[in-house]
Amino acid sequence: MYNRTIPDRNTLRKAYEAYTLVRSVITRDMETTLEEKLKFLASRPIVKGRVKEFESYYKKYIQLLQKNPSCSKSLYITDVIGIRIVCPFFEDLALVEKCLKSNFEVIEVERKGSNYSFKEFGYESIHFLIKIPEVLIKKRGDCGLEVVEIQIRTILQDAWAEVEHELVYKAAFTPFDEPMKRKLAALNASLSLADTIFQEFRTYQRRLNGELEKRRDSFFKKIEASIDIPLFTNEKPNKPPQNHRKETPRNGAPLAAASQGNSIDELLLTALYAHNEHRFAEAIALYTSILNMEPKNTIASLIYKHRGMASFARSQYDDAIGDFTRSLELDHESYRAVYFRGIVKTVLQQYLDAIEDFTLSLKINPYQAFCYYRRGQAYYHLDDLPQALADCEAALALEPDSESIERFRKLLLNKLTM
Repeated sequence: MYNRTIPDRNTLRKAYEAYTLVRSVITRDMETTLEEKLKFLASRPIVKGRVKEFESYYKKYIQLLQKNPSCSKSLYITDVIGIRIVCPFFEDLALVEKCLKSNFEVIEVERKGSNYSFKEFGYESIHFLIKIPEVLIKKRGDCGLEVVEIQIRTILQDAWAEVEHELVYKAAFTPFDEPMKRKLAALNASLSLADTIFQEFRTYQRRLNGELEKRRDSFFKKIEASIDIPLFTNEKPNKPPQNHRKETPRNGAPLAAASQGNSIDELLLTALYAHNEHRFAEAIALYTSILNMEPKNTIASLIYKHRGMASFARSQYDDAIGDFTRSLELDHESYRAVYFRGIVKTVLQQYLDAIEDFTLSLKINPYQAFCYYRRGQAYYHLDDLPQALADCEAALALEPDSESIERFRKLLLNKLTM
């Protein structure tokens, strides 16, 4: 049997608190370093650090001593400095883990809760032990520690851990009643499910935004080809013909039937895929299917705008104008819809009507550099060079680095000095 040495509490306190200041400073340094290393994450995880209070340290010290009384002189408490990295989404956890492994000397990695069955409750978390960087020890001085514990969790895992800590760990409570255990397990499962759903939504959102970005790029390239190239090459633009050609959907599939049973989100993403692959007839059919579901006005306005862009890509200008008009009717704040309608009218050389649309768009949102730019081009085609230059200057005030706007300004200045 081991001879138990009862630790002197005051002696321990004095030794422990001798490092309080330097540990606090190193904790703040670590927080700052981690925040800097994690800047690449768009979700911006929350980094929170703390130094364990002596009472918590002493409680853990005694617990370890009870488990192994022979190690009283070499107790190794690793979470004196603890830092928590709280992420919005599951996908962030792996990125944070990779960042830690790349930037610090990792002593140990433990995945808490990974072995729980669906019937059990308990928080999940990834725990890292990393060595305190030598540069901090040299800068701040010895802190009596070699490692820092870093925990990585999602927001919901962190919420569960905080509540569980209060209810179970701090109270030294373990539920004996089966109904209570089942309730805790169900609550934990609900939080885990919420994390999974948030991640699924995040993934969908990223895919949707990616497709929207591609669609915008394609739309703007058509604008440049139809408006800018003739302007800067001194070619007199010909009034473009309407394209009345009917396209067959891929594989000739009846899209209206194929879309049945799908949600608006699923149909929209599928439509955007088709749109970005230049399968415009298919995209238009899918947009129409969404509209046939009679969504609320804000959603319908957005879908009419998408369908109008697809019709514009097919050179079906009257259809595009009709859809942009309907989009504006359903959402009077849709400055992009009326801007896009002005673009189509510019392509059709209906410059006075285009100016009206650009002016209305700017009334709704006056911070649109390219709306001023396009209105200036319309004035240019009407030989109102002073007004064209005024719009060009307004556009440059908002987008001073735009090469195309600056190029237009030089063209106007040359015309005005001739």
